[in-house]
Amino acid sequence: MVVIRLSRGGAKARPFFNIVVSDKRVRRDGRFIERIGFYNPIAKGGEESIRIAQDRLTYWKGVGAQASPTVERLIKQAAAAPKAA
Repeated sequence: MVVIRLSRGGAKARPFFNIVVSDKRVRRDGRFIERIGFYNPIAKGGEESIRIAQDRLTYWKGVGAQASPTVERLIKQAAAAPKAA
């Protein structure tokens, strides 16, 4: 099965997550099919904390990919956030 989940990057105590589409059997930070966005939980000030390519998200969900609960929460958070000009 194909899943949409977070893949951790960054340094110790400075997490950064890529939102990736991967096979469920592959380990969390392993090989992935496509990177569709990122999440920076420690973004400050005017930094962008989350970005998701909505067209690719729609495509992958359309072909049966399941989003993890955390990614579902981030999708809702990104949709509710006001867009910067």
